[in-house]
Amino acid sequence: MKILLIGATGMIGRRIAAEARDRGHEVTGVTRSGNEGTRKADAADAAAVAALAEGHDAVVVAISPPRDGSDPEGPVLEAGRAVLDAVRRAGVRRLVVVGGAGSLEVAPGVRHVDEPGFVEAYKPEALAHAALLDAIRAEAGDLDWTYVSPAAVIEPGERTGVFRLGGDQLLRDAAGDSRISAEDYAVALVDELEKNDAIGRRITVAY
Repeated sequence: MKILLIGATGMIGRRIAAEARDRGHEVTGVTRSGNEGTRKADAADAAAVAALAEGHDAVVVAISPPRDGSDPEGPVLEAGRAVLDAVRRAGVRRLVVVGGAGSLEVAPGVRHVDEPGFVEAYKPEALAHAALLDAIRAEAGDLDWTYVSPAAVIEPGERTGVFRLGGDQLLRDAAGDSRISAEDYAVALVDELEKNDAIGRRITVAY
């Protein structure tokens, strides 16, 4: 499979790239800087992304919101909608988005980001990811999209290949923790690219 990976050098993106390549897939990495052997393009530049996406089987978006103190929702939505435009121009139907955990439900109608104790500093980013999910659900019905939310905590760790998949609800373990390593998250995401089990919906992965 030929995969265009936007955000290929981030904490999650580089692990997706490694996992996909280890399985024999061809990965074209894209970053704003063009460093580390990647192609240079901004996710918000639909024309540039479309040109790079041509001839690929799937596009994976693993970009991080701005973390400069500004409201990240506008830039996240701009980039997300530009990618939707780009894949249509390039004739690529398969789109997988690295999402956030804040929009996962902890009770009917109650999101993780709305829980008491959710870290205030993380709320803008969580709400930006939630807005992107809403936009994809509303605007990407013509594409084979999947939005992959991690557990509440995702960080570098081990690749075990053992985890649980869910839908719109936050997954917790027996101790009440919600965690996943970035390595196992990458396993789950590449699994989905290969199996296409969750077209047109959000999934989540956790221990």
